[in-house]
Amino acid sequence: MIFSPLLALNIAIALAGCFLLYRMQAAHLSFTKRVFSALGMGVLLGAAFQAVYGAGTPMIADTIAYLDVIGKGYVALLQMIIMPLIMVSIIGAILKLKDARSLGKISVLTISTLLVTTMIAAVIGILMARLYGLSAVGLTASAAEVARGAYLQGHLEAAKAISLPGMLLSFLPSNPFLDLTGARDTSTIAVVIFSIFIGIAGTGIADKQPEMFAAFSHFIKVAHAIVMRLVTLVLRLTPYGVFALMAKVVAGSSLAGIMKLITFVLASYSALLLMFCVHLIIISGVGLNAVRYAAKIAPVLLFAFTSRTSAGAIPMSVQTQTTRLGTPEGIANFAASFGAVMGQNGCAGIYPAMLAVMIAPTVGIDPMTLSFLVPLIAIIVVGSIGIAGVGGGATFAALIVLSAMDLPVALAGLLISIEPLIDMGRTALNVSGSITAGTVTSRLMGQTDLAVFNRKDVLDLDRETLPA
Repeated sequence: MIFSPLLALNIAIALAGCFLLYRMQAAHLSFTKRVFSALGMGVLLGAAFQAVYGAGTPMIADTIAYLDVIGKGYVALLQMIIMPLIMVSIIGAILKLKDARSLGKISVLTISTLLVTTMIAAVIGILMARLYGLSAVGLTASAAEVARGAYLQGHLEAAKAISLPGMLLSFLPSNPFLDLTGARDTSTIAVVIFSIFIGIAGTGIADKQPEMFAAFSHFIKVAHAIVMRLVTLVLRLTPYGVFALMAKVVAGSSLAGIMKLITFVLASYSALLLMFCVHLIIISGVGLNAVRYAAKIAPVLLFAFTSRTSAGAIPMSVQTQTTRLGTPEGIANFAASFGAVMGQNGCAGIYPAMLAVMIAPTVGIDPMTLSFLVPLIAIIVVGSIGIAGVGGGATFAALIVLSAMDLPVALAGLLISIEPLIDMGRTALNVSGSITAGTVTSRLMGQTDLAVFNRKDVLDLDRETLPA
């Protein structure tokens, strides 16, 4: 990389955008307005860079590398606080309950909601693929698509080796200290389980050693207050992260590749929007205002859209559920954590379903027969358990489903040019699904704080006072 005057100009323009966002913060514009402003500014900047330098040029690549300092740096900070947040929140929630009987109900309701909505998402994906007439028959592959197909083929054995018993075993924290580093795809769930055991052990000494229990409970309260303050500090950077991430996506996109597969893009976003409407219908079904709900979760969905990481959205998801939707922290953490590794409506539901329907005709299979659809939906639901909540999770979900259905996985490489574009929408739907699961669980258990949910003012991270 050669640092040229043009590159310096690009960096200066990006920094000017960050300064403008800072001025908005100083002028006390609401958090939501700043996030949406950052989205628009990122789109304009990315489009300007691509118009001036052209897609795929070295200058675009060099500029994106510097944008990553802000965008990827912000995501890294979010990932930094995921494990501490999950741990202190779940332990604290169990200590407040002083019994573990409700944990089973919370887990069953949360996981059931995630898996049921994934099944609905798969059906919607199938219907949209049929409605738009998607088919891989006759599609030609470029060099990049051939390489992508070869990459997928190379990872096929790993996908075939996955089994449900093996995945369930991987959730257990055999080395909790390793999982606290996020070393495994299932580390998030492992930390949840480890935290549950600590919480249950803590409640076990409440009657026998009340002084020790009081000391431990106070320690957790202090740790919780510090972690939540840390969460607030990091989330204040959201507009800057959204700005850089969106500028990167637009600047690095291939318009020609998108136009080549525009039908798949339209079908994907039609399915994603329809499934989001299903989420709102479910929210209405449990007696909550769907319009108010959608307005309150908009910032976290926007971050998920630009960052393309379900796991990275966990801190913002928990904060949104607890301080905007009135969901207790324990349930919010369960939903956000489980939703990052299983039941992802976008990546593990809609996407593999559409791919399977699209690829089946290339091997002479009618995808609209019951003999194809029933096992497809079942495999999608079971295969959605354990999908990593990071970039690439959808690819792995597709490998699992396509290999189980004996379909050629290499054809999925034909979508490489539009992968980032559709992955943005898929990730936002994943996070929407996890928040829906938390909200539904909280509501059915009668624990939703309706005063918080019905509050019309929008929380401003710059002036909030977080509960200790």
